[in-house]
Amino acid sequence: MPGDFDAWIGRSETATDIITPRQTRQIAATLDAGVPEGSLPPHWHWMGWQPETPMAGLGPDGHPAGGGFLPPVPLERRMWAGGRLTSHAPLPVGAPLRRRSEILKVSEKTGTTGRMVFVTVGHAVEGPDGLAVTEEQDIVYVAMPDRFTPPPPQPASEGATWREPVAMDTVRMFRFSALTFNAHRIHFDLAYAQEVEKYPGLVVHGPMQAMLLMAAAIRHRGALPASFRFRGVRPLFHSDAMTLTGSPAAEGKQSLAVVTGEGVMTMQAEIGWTA
Repeated sequence: MPGDFDAWIGRSETATDIITPRQTRQIAATLDAGVPEGSLPPHWHWMGWQPETPMAGLGPDGHPAGGGFLPPVPLERRMWAGGRLTSHAPLPVGAPLRRRSEILKVSEKTGTTGRMVFVTVGHAVEGPDGLAVTEEQDIVYVAMPDRFTPPPPQPASEGATWREPVAMDTVRMFRFSALTFNAHRIHFDLAYAQEVEKYPGLVVHGPMQAMLLMAAAIRHRGALPASFRFRGVRPLFHSDAMTLTGSPAAEGKQSLAVVTGEGVMTMQAEIGWTA
């Protein structure tokens, strides 16, 4: 792979969108969160810039076929592995938003499932008052497995200062897929998830786990964060018990995690405040 996708590094695209009050009400209902007034909560800009690929342009997994802005990595399974976000200014609900995206890095690693290709995409989101969010997203590509081989379990910390259980089911997952126009079949097609991608159940969206974690941290802190970073460490399935947890970290930050009923983490995150 080295050098195969060098031409994609630095590739950029710009798009505009508006996140409407209706969208904010619908995602609030899906996340069991309060309806925002005036500005979007952090990460809710993910409701914008939804894919508009026609049916003929989708791959067998429901994702847009390779190529275009993202490099055509010849590995069948694609997932959002994690991301990092910094908030600079509020994003008003219903205002025109502009996003510039750039491919920052393409790298290859070998993991327990074999070859893995990581693509890091940077986003700069502007609102009416200028730059509002800078963000990096990590996308990972792996080969289609012949059996389910999860990453080694990582036990959750026992020092959590707060815990919030969340009822996860197929209805909440369907609503999130619809709101983000995410047609990846691992989130709604159980037969496909089990028979083709070899998962034991439907996979809970990484972005939804991240949004639920951030919303819980904001409730407990009572303030909006300046930074947030998250990383998926293990799949979470629709039949798993799900708990959001928060623990103190250095320099005024807080460590967050999504934890299963067996005490195993599926997502790690860190959130920071300016004061």
